[in-house]
Amino acid sequence: MKFLQNIKEGIISRMRSFLRIDKAQALQINISEGLDDEAKVIKNTIWYRGDSHELSELYSQLPYKEDTFWGATQTADLRMRKIHTGVPSLIVDVLTRIVMEDFNGIELADDNVNDKSEWEEIEKDNKFKELLKDGLKESLYKGKGAFKISFDKDISKYPIIEYYPKDRIEVIKKRNRIREIIFKTNIDEKDKHFTLKEIYGFGYILYKLIDCSNNKEVPIGTIAQTADLVNLKFAGAEVDKDGNIIKPGDFMMACLFKIEEDAIYDKKTDAFDSLDEAWSQWMEAIRMGRATKYIPVSLIPRDPKTGKLMKHNSFDNQFIEINDDENEDGKNKIHVEQPDIKINSYESTYINALDLALQGIISPATLGIDTKKLDNAEAQREKEKTTLHTRGIIVSSIQNTISNVVNITFKALDTMNRKEALREVEANAKFGEYANPSFEAQVETVGKGKTQGVMSIEASVEELYGDSKDKKWKTDEVARLKAEQGIVEIGDEPFVGKEILDESQSVNPGTSISNEQNESNKIDKSNKNSLQGQNNDISTTKK
Repeated sequence: MKFLQNIKEGIISRMRSFLRIDKAQALQINISEGLDDEAKVIKNTIWYRGDSHELSELYSQLPYKEDTFWGATQTADLRMRKIHTGVPSLIVDVLTRIVMEDFNGIELADDNVNDKSEWEEIEKDNKFKELLKDGLKESLYKGKGAFKISFDKDISKYPIIEYYPKDRIEVIKKRNRIREIIFKTNIDEKDKHFTLKEIYGFGYILYKLIDCSNNKEVPIGTIAQTADLVNLKFAGAEVDKDGNIIKPGDFMMACLFKIEEDAIYDKKTDAFDSLDEAWSQWMEAIRMGRATKYIPVSLIPRDPKTGKLMKHNSFDNQFIEINDDENEDGKNKIHVEQPDIKINSYESTYINALDLALQGIISPATLGIDTKKLDNAEAQREKEKTTLHTRGIIVSSIQNTISNVVNITFKALDTMNRKEALREVEANAKFGEYANPSFEAQVETVGKGKTQGVMSIEASVEELYGDSKDKKWKTDEVARLKAEQGIVEIGDEPFVGKEILDESQSVNPGTSISNEQNESNKIDKSNKNSLQGQNNDISTTKK
C-alpha cells in the first residue's frame, strides 16, 4: 500500500503547474557621444549666428550629417535653396531684452554711504550693465560662464570685472564643490599660438602658459604679454617651499554664472533643423508653383532695339515657347496654367515645427507670432506663461550671481588695499515686473484688498510699486497715506493715576506696575468710582 501511495503522489506532483522566472543576463550597452562639450558650444554658436552658409559648412563636417536637413547632400541638378529662419538667435535676443529692460540697478543692503559711492564708481568704470547683458546673452546660447576679478593699475584704479563664456573656462570641483575656475585666453606672439591659463582658487591665483604646438607648459616669461604675471596668494592662503597650496584662503576672486548647465536650446537643434526644412520646402513650392505661360513664337516679346526674341528667366519673364497654331481656323493665344499649391498643408507643418522649437523656452506671443487680438492684460499673461517661467529662472540666477560678484569685488578691493578686515557686503539686483497688469488694474485689486481688511497700508504700497521705488520713498509714502487718513501712531496710552505710577516707580525703580495694578493698589478705594467715571470720559484712538 505504501508503494502504491508513493506512486500516486509522484503522479500528482508531476501534474501540478508551476512558474519559474530566470533572471535576465547582464547586458552591456555602449553609446558613443555625438559631440563633446567644446563641439556643442561651437554648434550652438553657429546656430545663434544664424548664417545659412555657416550652418551648411558646420553640418557637412558632423558625423551624422546625412540625417539632417542642413547636412544632407543635394543632387547637383535638383538643388533646393536652404533657408534659415533665424529663430534661435531671436529667442536669445528677445529673452535678453525682456530681462535687461526691467533691470533697475543694484541696491546694497547696508546704509554705508561710502560703500554705495564706491560701488557706483566701480559699476560705472566697468560698464557693468553692458557686461551683464553680454554675459547673459552668451550664457543663454553657450551655457555657464564665470566672472573674474583682476587688477591692472595701468587701466583702472578699481577692480576689473570680466566675463568669460563656457568655451573659455574650466571648472574644477571636489565633492561637487567648486574649488578652482580656470580662465583660458588665446595669445598669438612670435608666430606661435599660446594659451594662458589663469587658475583662480580660494586665496590664490596661479598662471600657466601653454604652447599650443605641442600642448606643453612653457615659462610664463616666454612671451612679453605674460612676462609681468606673478602668482598671488591672499585671504589667509598658505603655500609650501615649492609654491604648492597647502591651505586655501577665505574667498575666490571669481564667480560662476549659470542659467542652465548647457545652452538654453541645446536640445532643440533638431527641432530648429526641422523648422528650417519646413520653411525651405514651403518657399520652394511657391517658387516652383508660379504661373506657367505657354507663348507661341509669334507672340514672344522681342527686344525693341534688336528685334531678337527675349530670353526668359526664373523670376520676371518665365515662359515656355510653343509653335504657332497653323490650322485653318487656328489662333495664336497665350495659355497660362497656375498649379495648386497646398498652402494650408505647408502652413500647418510650419506652425507645428515652430511650436516644437519654442516649446518650454518662450511663448510665440513674446516673439510677436500669432498674437491676435487680446481681450485684456490677463489674457496676455496667460499667453506668455512660458516666457514668464523662463524669465523667472534667469532673474533668479542673475540675482544670486550679482550678490556674489559685488561681495567678492569689495573683498578683492580690500585685499588690494592690504586691509586686515574684509568687508561683507550684501547686494540685491532689482527687477521690474514683465507683462504685469496695468497700474489701474493693480490699484483696483489692491484697493479691494485694503478695503476688505486683508492688506495693510505697508503691504499695499509694496504690492503697487515693488522695485520701481526705493525703500525710503515707500516709507515716506506710507507715512503720507496714514497722515491723510487720520491714522496717528502714539506711544503708551495715557490713563488716570499716571502721576501716582511715576511716584511709585521713583520710590522703587525696580518694580513694574501695570495700569490695572495702579488703579487697584494706589488709588484710594473711596475715590475709585469717580476715577473710573473719569476714565470713561477719556477717548483714546489707536490705529
